[in-house]
Amino acid sequence: MSRIPETIGNYRILHEIGRGATAIVYLAESPDYPEPVALKHVRFEDRAKDEAKWNRRLLKLLKAEKSVSTRLSHPNIIRIFDATVEPTEAYVVMEYFPGGSLERYCSFEKLLPIHRTIGIIFKCCMALDHAFRQGIVHRDIKPANILVDDDDNVKITDFGLAMNISKRVDTDSTFIMGVGSPAYMSPEQIKGYPLNQKTDLYSLGVMLFHMLTGRLPFRASNPAQLVYKIINADPPNVSQLNPDVPEQMDAVIRKALEKDLYSRYRNGAEFAKDLAAVRYKILDENYVAPDTGRFAQLRKLAFFTEFEDVELWEVLRISSWRKVERHVSLVREGDSDQRFGIVLDGSVELSIEGRRVIELGVGEVFGAQAWLDHIEHRHMMSVVSLSPLTYLEINPAALALASEEVLERFRRELATVIVRRLALAARQLSAAGPPAVRGEFTATGGLDLQLLEP
Repeated sequence: MSRIPETIGNYRILHEIGRGATAIVYLAESPDYPEPVALKHVRFEDRAKDEAKWNRRLLKLLKAEKSVSTRLSHPNIIRIFDATVEPTEAYVVMEYFPGGSLERYCSFEKLLPIHRTIGIIFKCCMALDHAFRQGIVHRDIKPANILVDDDDNVKITDFGLAMNISKRVDTDSTFIMGVGSPAYMSPEQIKGYPLNQKTDLYSLGVMLFHMLTGRLPFRASNPAQLVYKIINADPPNVSQLNPDVPEQMDAVIRKALEKDLYSRYRNGAEFAKDLAAVRYKILDENYVAPDTGRFAQLRKLAFFTEFEDVELWEVLRISSWRKVERHVSLVREGDSDQRFGIVLDGSVELSIEGRRVIELGVGEVFGAQAWLDHIEHRHMMSVVSLSPLTYLEINPAALALASEEVLERFRRELATVIVRRLALAARQLSAAGPPAVRGEFTATGGLDLQLLEP
């Protein structure tokens, strides 16, 4: 680790407060400012010579940040006091804000209460509205660029990628192709179309979705698929992914994420107004923190090995935690009720016409056949608890409202379970069967196939 300098320019360095791929941020002080400041420092000589192109881009970003800062003055936008670019180094001096980024509130187990999330996004709306009125579009709105403290004070940072929309794009010194974070980019940004304030509002809508559900509205296994979904697919309803979110929020996010620019929010103030209307209907005391203990218990089960954390949290939301005593009938042969379960503690017996088929223990699935059977939707076996039993009950009606990713995980895992049980049953049947007919193989070990004449 490099040694912390005593001074940078006219600023005395106190200690390091952050480090990124291109810069180190220090807490510093200066006689020109009554309070400590944050100093973002970049040394070009520390970078490889073949990165000259990147250095030029970095210089462009720093100059842009300095240019933009002189035009923005809003309580929810970080203030820039000074920016200096020299041949071997550059630094930006800004307001010191002790909060952390919103990234820490985007995983489901750490989601903020809904009213707090709405309050934070409301402030971001008004800050971006101010920026637009000054002719500035941020272009890289994402949780990492939003700081918030324990009192929900908000500061938008990193206006280095901002575009001055009052200038022509081809002469704008702040315009850089390909900026932004793909998951938060608007359709028009991906396509390289001209941008206005609506692209920031789209990204803010993605961020709101993320903070309410713990997942992004569009998810994919590769960038090309993600780009396709952003341009063509509709996002799921937030209220289906998180039942605590009021249905009115679905319309708000749908409007923020409109692919058609004319249908999207016109400005941040309009977005904020609709958020306030939803916030007014939420009772703060209704918030209940997620049960991390149950999440940990599911994470240990082999059935959920392939589920991502956000998908597992979704499973908890759409399922029920059940406890029954021994010898309780859970499923009856011939019933059309398609609910199925996963054993968490204890064991169950599966039977047909009063004869035992198999005993299942912790981590095993029972009763899923009726859900997988798309013709009759009836159970082929009865299920009875053999001991005091705890199990996860999946209701197909709730599962139908789950995300496509979770539905696909269930289909794949349940299909694997059924196939393996069929193979086991076939092996058991073969033990009582007659000797099999043996086929002939060629000298090479393959099948001797012959082409018939037409």
